[in-house]
Order: sequence, then structure tokens, then C-alpha cells
Amino acid sequence: MEDDYASFVGLMDLAMIHGMTFGEIAEYFNEEFDLEADLSVVQMKNYDRSKKYSELELPFVMPSPNMPTTESVDVYPVTGYFETFENISEGRGTAKPFQLIGAEFIDSTQYAKDLNELNLPGVKFRPAAFTPAPGQKVEEELAEGVEVYVTNTDNYDPVYTGLSMIKVINDNYSDNIEWRDDEWLAQLTGKSYIEEDLKNWRRSREHCREMAA
Repeated sequence: MEDDYASFVGLMDLAMIHGMTFGEIAEYFNEEFDLEADLSVVQMKNYDRSKKYSELELPFVMPSPNMPTTESVDVYPVTGYFETFENISEGRGTAKPFQLIGAEFIDSTQYAKDLNELNLPGVKFRPAAFTPAPGQKVEEELAEGVEVYVTNTDNYDPVYTGLSMIKVINDNYSDNIEWRDDEWLAQLTGKSYIEEDLKNWRRSREHCREMAA
């Protein structure tokens, strides 16, 4: 993470997707950032790191009001980047936040076709249309776009998938999209060069790997 882009969505240098428990995160921060906290982590019994959360037979607690299901958690690392746009909905104000992406200027059939032709591993897209509730982006307007289906969490690349989705929109609708002017994508990723990469698709694959590592 670049120091200038530390924010409430990311205060410390941590991989976008890491798989650590809260105890492991605490130990990592304590050691990596020399916090010298008097820290004790109680180990869990019968924990199997290879299992998905849905396989642990534990109650699901929403980490956010806009992550009501495990499916929304799975796709957030993909579609959370769309918060950087003023006029593209990431599904807030619908029953499927972050599973739906759309705007009034998008051709849903063509967008789904373009994305599926990329053959991104572990994920599929279907055309979708939805109307976000009042108080949300694209409120009370019919938005066309896609619904994101994660078909295999073992081999899909959320960071690259999300940035690929933005690239396709930028390629086809650059005159329509409105980027936030507060460097929000830099705050989401912790990197200053991502927005420029997307507009030029320059070194993006390498940068995605850097963020996910």
C-alpha cells in the first residue's frame, strides 16, 4: 500500500484476499508493524482452513448490511471496485448487492457476452436488469448489466476479474462513465496507478497479481 492512499477502507498493508483468521491478522499486524502489543491468540479447535465458510456449519453474520449472503461476500472483491463510479450501480439497494452491476447506458446482453468471451476462470456472467432503491446510485432507474456467478472459488481471480469488468465498460462506454474525483479507486486498492492502468490496460495483469499476493 502506498502511504498516501491509506484510508478507512484500508489502513495497513494487507493483501486484498488473504484467508487469515482475526487472530492471525492480529499477530501479523503486531509483528509486521512493530506494535509490541501484549497479544495472546487462543487457537480454535476443529478448524479446517481448506473448507469454505459455508462448509463450516457456522451461522453467517453479515460483515456489512450490503453483504447479506456468502455469495455477496464471494463477489465483493470482484465488484467492490465499481464504487469508484458515480453512475454505475454495484447492486446496492437490491436483493443482491455486489452480485449485480449495471447502468442505464449499458447493453446487458453485449456486456455479458464480452465478459464470458474472456474465459475468466471460476466465474460466469448473465445479462441482468434491475432498479436500485431510492437513496442509491442510479436510484429508481432501470439499470442494465450483469449478474456475477462465482462457479469455482478455488481457481477464480477476484482482483483480475473485477478490473477486467471495468476495462470492458471503459472500452465500450468511456464517454458515458463518470469516475469519482476523489481517487477512490486508489484508496480501494492502495495503489495510485490502477485507474491509469485500466484506461490503458498497461501492465494490469502484473499489478493485479501484486495486489492479490
